[in-house]
Amino acid sequence: MPNGESFYITTPIYYPSDVPHIGHGYTTVAVDTLARWHRQAGDDTWMLTGTDEHGQKMIRAAAANGATPQEWVDRLVADSWHPVLKTLNIANDDFIRTTQPRHEERVRAFVQAIYDRGYIYAGEYEALYCVGCEEFKPESEIVDGTGPFEGLKVCAIHSKPLELLQEKNYFFKLSEFQDRLLELYRDRPDFVQPESARNEVVSFVSQGLKDLSISRSTFDWGITVPWDESHVIYVWIDALLNYATAVGYGSDPEQFERRWPAVHVVGKDILRFHAVIWPAMLMAAGLEVPRRVFAHGWLLVGGEKMSKSKLTGIAPSEITDVFGSDAYRFYFLSAIAFGQDGSFSWEDLSARYQAELANGFGNLASRTVAMIERYFEGIVPPAGQFTERDLEIQKIIADAAAGADAAIERFAIQDAIAQIWTVVDALNGYITENEPWALAKDDSQRERLGTVLYTCADGLRALAVLLSPVMPVATEKLWIALGAAESLGRLQQQPIREAGGWGLLRPGTSVNGLAPLFPRVETTN
Repeated sequence: MPNGESFYITTPIYYPSDVPHIGHGYTTVAVDTLARWHRQAGDDTWMLTGTDEHGQKMIRAAAANGATPQEWVDRLVADSWHPVLKTLNIANDDFIRTTQPRHEERVRAFVQAIYDRGYIYAGEYEALYCVGCEEFKPESEIVDGTGPFEGLKVCAIHSKPLELLQEKNYFFKLSEFQDRLLELYRDRPDFVQPESARNEVVSFVSQGLKDLSISRSTFDWGITVPWDESHVIYVWIDALLNYATAVGYGSDPEQFERRWPAVHVVGKDILRFHAVIWPAMLMAAGLEVPRRVFAHGWLLVGGEKMSKSKLTGIAPSEITDVFGSDAYRFYFLSAIAFGQDGSFSWEDLSARYQAELANGFGNLASRTVAMIERYFEGIVPPAGQFTERDLEIQKIIADAAAGADAAIERFAIQDAIAQIWTVVDALNGYITENEPWALAKDDSQRERLGTVLYTCADGLRALAVLLSPVMPVATEKLWIALGAAESLGRLQQQPIREAGGWGLLRPGTSVNGLAPLFPRVETTN
């Protein structure tokens, strides 16, 4: 995308009925990395995350913990959901809670608007409801229970019994938007990505849409329907609207115009809410639909989707306390193809940490800085005449930067990292081939030694910029060690789409000692 354009990106609004696990962390670091990249590219970037705090599941979780719903969500957000952002080094611009007045008032205004436009009516409803999903389940997601739930209908996602609910509710005329949605998917094939997700959504909508119950009357923990306060707005309608209310819908038209439409990154299990119901709601209100909905796969542990109820949930701090936040971010973003299911194991994390971070990137940085200190008294030397191999390294860096930016545009974060890692591998090979320790023993090779070490140093400069959205802590340490902070300014201010340019690190810059970026770790898992 051209520099300076608006780039508003959101995580799913998380349901904090329990503490966050590494599945939540995976989504959040992916969105943060995309936001950091676009921010550093000069785009008008805004990242939103937050918590969805209403609904029946929240009432039950609060009661089970001896608290009111508000007390329970306040405790969870303060003790778990805000801290995890710090744990994972997330640079979000806003954090919205659906219990905040700024959200509740604007939700009521939106629902009133589509009611006034004739898209909401009163009716009765009876269907099987999953409290875990906070959703009336379609037939495709209802299965027969086994074991202790034999004879019952259970949710295909949560494997928990469904509840038969019969209520007088208000309904949104979702069925009226089938043709418009199919036209949207046809005219904008990148609206839902990846392709497998788009195909699923098109197939679902093509089978016909039913009107959607958008209110509940059997409990009061929610935002009241503006024309009938005996009903509260269905939690998913309330939740989806956070993406608009957080950037000024209903209160700040200038801000809303600046930020909207959004890019939504969600787990594939909530794809239909974001790719079907949400754009239909926006169409009903006469608003622009999102720019894109990208559905990533599930994070699997032992072959099962990450879940507290199945005891597969792992807190992000269990990883960061051992390996650090950068390793967490690098591992999940490089080891899993974004958009597909991926498996986590401690063994794979440990192996990648040692091979790619400690021995690959970390060792490259440490020995380059150490050789400049040893052979040139800590001053970055000027380059002399370039050989074909030197020019090849320069091209590898330029190609990697361009390739990484193109990969980010298509949300292929793992491909972006793979492109950047070609520079790490090339520079490590370049050092082995040129043997600067041998060149240092021959005064006649002084210029060549300077060229080799300058090539490595400027390559590290490019790596620091390109990897900073993925690993902000290690790259900041490297940036300072290269002396680049003094000569070029703050790392976050470096234009990331220009990082592949050659010769940006100024000769004569003083390097500083660099401790290992990725120290040796002992694991017991």
